Amino acid sequence: MTDNPIGDYLRARRAQMRPEDVDIAVNSHRRVKGLRRDELAVLAGISTEYYTRLEQGRDRHPSVRVLDAIARALKLDSAATAYLHGLAEPQPRRGVATTEQIRPSVVRLLEAWEHTPAFIQGRYLDVLAANRLAGALSPLYRPGVNLLRAALLDSAAEAVGASEHVRSMIGILRTAAGAQLDDPRLTELVNELTTKSAVFRRCWRQHEVVSRPVTGIHQVRHPLVGDLELRYDKFLVAGAEDQMLVVYQAEPNTPAAEALSSLCEHVALPK
Repeated sequence: MTDNPIGDYLRARRAQMRPEDVDIAVNSHRRVKGLRRDELAVLAGISTEYYTRLEQGRDRHPSVRVLDAIARALKLDSAATAYLHGLAEPQPRRGVATTEQIRPSVVRLLEAWEHTPAFIQGRYLDVLAANRLAGALSPLYRPGVNLLRAALLDSAAEAVGASEHVRSMIGILRTAAGAQLDDPRLTELVNELTTKSAVFRRCWRQHEVVSRPVTGIHQVRHPLVGDLELRYDKFLVAGAEDQMLVVYQAEPNTPAAEALSSLCEHVALPK
């Protein structure tokens, strides 16, 4: 967490570019694994001196054209390119920690879904609200849990296969953070995970950017009803900054649907 987000990002991505991927010959005397500054500058069509100023934080307002050229040289996808542009835009400083608020009507909606696990996920992967069935599906899906912290530090995460998604979740956090390096909530979370998790330290340094998936399949191993294969869908909550509604469903007439029905009975929800 430094005050030079553009430079940090460019250094990390440049270090992960293989010279052979951009037709640069490699010999035994090469001292760096990734691209050198001068090599990336040539690929982007800008001077090495100017690119060096960007990495060192001496120029923090590159043009859109320059950013696009660097993104092409680094072979960034659309999400990573948008992230790079975001780092160059002035960001309002948060200064003090703010609590993410959930509209009461959204909470009532969750509670009304008695047979559908659902929860609200916050900007930095915190569970902000959840219905009873989501909490019964996994202790991870309960208000106050940070999904990334749990995946890295909580053994309960193994029950929902979180280890397969850790790298993606770190990329999602990086994307959500953007240039908000002074956000107290983000600083607290990153400092904690940096101290306690070698996996987080390694992945966070790589500055990978990952868009939040909107749908997918999740394998859940529940201690009472067994294995469930559930589809999740995510929806932006209108009028709430970066909040996502996450809904799990089982395909009809499948073992997962039967297991989910059994879980409803276990938590004494009305049929």
